[in-house]
Amino acid sequence: VMVWLRRCTHYLFIVVVAVNSTLLTIKAGDYIFYTDWAWTSYTVFSISQTLMLTDGAVYYLTFTGVPGTATYYGLIMTVYTWVAKGAWFALGYPYDFIVTPIWLPSAMLLDLAYWATKRNKHSLILFGGVLVGMSLPLFNMVNLITVADPLETAFKYPRPTLPPYMTPIEPQVGKFYNSPVALGAGAGAVLSVTFAALGCKLTTWTYRWMAA
Repeated sequence: VMVWLRRCTHYLFIVVVAVNSTLLTIKAGDYIFYTDWAWTSYTVFSISQTLMLTDGAVYYLTFTGVPGTATYYGLIMTVYTWVAKGAWFALGYPYDFIVTPIWLPSAMLLDLAYWATKRNKHSLILFGGVLVGMSLPLFNMVNLITVADPLETAFKYPRPTLPPYMTPIEPQVGKFYNSPVALGAGAGAVLSVTFAALGCKLTTWTYRWMAA
């Protein structure tokens, strides 16, 4: 049994990280629905999603050694989140209430960095991490432009059973940051390099544990 468990470790990790990414989307994804600090929360949201994608996708990519698996991992995260949106739909909200993050283009860039550098792990960490960190906030902002205003939706479909911290409130006039995309991309580009390195390290640890 232990041999089987060890050989399936990477599949277990993929499921755990992808589920956590889904939970992050549902929780941090409320950045514009329930807060008057919408753009501040958008920056935090962008960074959290960037790190979750980078860590899991790099782990999966270096474990298999096959370019394309990062995109597959991003697809897993996307499908999980779309399914989880059904919980909001069951509460009476329209299905576009939670905006599903755009992970796939950033995951493709990660695969491209790995493939173009002939599976060089250090290039993947540096170039892939920077590409994901800089691209994901931009893709998500474009994504937001294409959907209905979530704050307006929140007022249209009030849920009295929601806890106080999730109650929609009117946004304030001021914005905490001048450019949430630029700030999210800058911070994400730096931090995702660290998480890409962590993903590679997790691969090493997994191989050691499987061989024990």
